[in-house]
Amino acid sequence: MAERAALITGASSGIGLAIAEMLGEEGYALTVAARRPDKLEAAADGLRAKGYEVQHIAGNLGDEETIKGVVAQHEAAYGRLDVLVNNAGVGIGELVGDLTTKKVDIQLNTNLRAIFLFYREAATLLKAAGAEHRNALVVNTSSISGKVGEGWLSVYSATKHGVVGFTQAMNKELANDGIKSTALCPGFVDTPMTEFVKEHVPAETMITPQDIAESVRYLLKTSAGCVVPEIQFLQPGGGLLPNAG
Repeated sequence: MAERAALITGASSGIGLAIAEMLGEEGYALTVAARRPDKLEAAADGLRAKGYEVQHIAGNLGDEETIKGVVAQHEAAYGRLDVLVNNAGVGIGELVGDLTTKKVDIQLNTNLRAIFLFYREAATLLKAAGAEHRNALVVNTSSISGKVGEGWLSVYSATKHGVVGFTQAMNKELANDGIKSTALCPGFVDTPMTEFVKEHVPAETMITPQDIAESVRYLLKTSAGCVVPEIQFLQPGGGLLPNAG
């Protein structure tokens, strides 16, 4: 069995893949999960080519049975879980008068509900790691719009506010179990998810996925007595989305 193991969702590109690469560098065996099979397989093959121990699992990460299966397959492969990265997310822009119920539900399920369920399913493994070394870590990808609501991305903003609040609650609830949680709150990151805004905010001015990954590397190095509940990543000048509507 691996000495340390990590599970990363939304790991086929962008922030999730950058965090997976960093964790591989740090010697973690990896389970990477994402929605699109072909894209995920290519990402996993790239990680394996670097010498990392990797299993990949494709599926709808807003679905309860998929979440149960991902955690079960991780446990079967590695027998332990030291780091859980809840990174899978989706943002769909709509004005409030035009909200589509299906798009609302997709964001609620993927961005927020899935995090609740991953904690639940992984709790036994995380508590075992926490009992062993008092430094089990859960990283939850929120957004700077999880700190300040964003028009047109109102549902996305609401889910990301929820991620911050749930992270705070988990730090209170799981403190005695040696489990620490951190919410990552970046502004625009140069990933495929931000293609929609690059005509307003050039990619070269954006935060990089590596910026985010290096923050997680820092979290791995903190002592058991140090909890970092939240990290914000801002662009110079703010990099705000122009008002829609």
